Amino acid sequence: MTTPANIRTLTLEELKNYLISINEKPFRAKQIMEWLWQKKARSFDEMSNLSKLLRQKLANDFTFPYLEISHRQISRDGTIKFGFQLFDGHHIEGVLIPTTDRITACVSSQVGCSLTCKFCATGYLPMKRNLFPFEIFDQVVIIGDEAEREYGQSLSNIVYMGMGEPLLNYKNVLDSIYIITSPEGLGMSPRRITVSTAGIAKMIKKLGDDNVKFEFALSLHAANDNKRNEIMPINESNSLEALAEALKYFYEKTGTRVTYEYIIFDGFNDTLEDAKELSAFARIVPSKINIIEYNPIAEADFVNVKEERLNAFIQYLESKHHIVNVRRSRGKDVDGACGQLALKVKKVQ
Repeated sequence: MTTPANIRTLTLEELKNYLISINEKPFRAKQIMEWLWQKKARSFDEMSNLSKLLRQKLANDFTFPYLEISHRQISRDGTIKFGFQLFDGHHIEGVLIPTTDRITACVSSQVGCSLTCKFCATGYLPMKRNLFPFEIFDQVVIIGDEAEREYGQSLSNIVYMGMGEPLLNYKNVLDSIYIITSPEGLGMSPRRITVSTAGIAKMIKKLGDDNVKFEFALSLHAANDNKRNEIMPINESNSLEALAEALKYFYEKTGTRVTYEYIIFDGFNDTLEDAKELSAFARIVPSKINIIEYNPIAEADFVNVKEERLNAFIQYLESKHHIVNVRRSRGKDVDGACGQLALKVKKVQ
């Protein structure tokens, strides 16, 4: 067989075939898989129930790349932002977000991003490549280990809301979730994982076809095509009408309530008319609305909404019986809040 360079790209069957080819017992494949995904090994030497000879053969025949922490910053509120260096020298960022009721890992799915959303720092970086499943897995492991060390708690949630558009790295994202949720992996409930998209209609339908079990969020930020086109160029090819159709299809297939993420910008999408448009769109399928505080970036002129307007906006939505949560920013002082990832990365690449 042609042996892949990276051992974490092998399936169980491929690993069994490899072991047979070197006159080793195929049952060792399951032991190796346990070390890779369940016991979170970082070297062949850690695989203590394998013979020294087998460990040496594995080291000779495969590479075992994993993420390295390139920088780590702790916010005043306890949020920790990580810079990770990949095996090919690229950099990404991930965030540990501790709150009173949960410990969340925010992970990246791409190096850079191709969507160029005007309010997001990552959108001003060039798209380099998709992340592999093991690179997403490593973010979760490293951030989870840090949660245990720093706060004495395990991760309770994972959000695919870091750098990149998850649905443009569809297979690798779903493969990473399979590893994270599998009993042979980290065994986390899929309901504690949220995948967020800027809105790729055909891929939202594919999520429905694949009957995914994780939570799903749409970064909406405007329920008006003209306004959404202005801040999110992806809307020009994925209009609100197309998204509405895809969301209905997704809900019919999965029964999963959709979360709408809505950043309110001062003087742009903060009027009662905007709230009415959001209310109408949010009725398409069962949903909840997360109102997100804007985090300014150097590349854009948007500013956060005034408190008075924010309160009026929320009160209108609640008067129409929507479930509304307000997400206050965490980690702003280390550029670790929503929309701020990639500023440090840009400096080091």
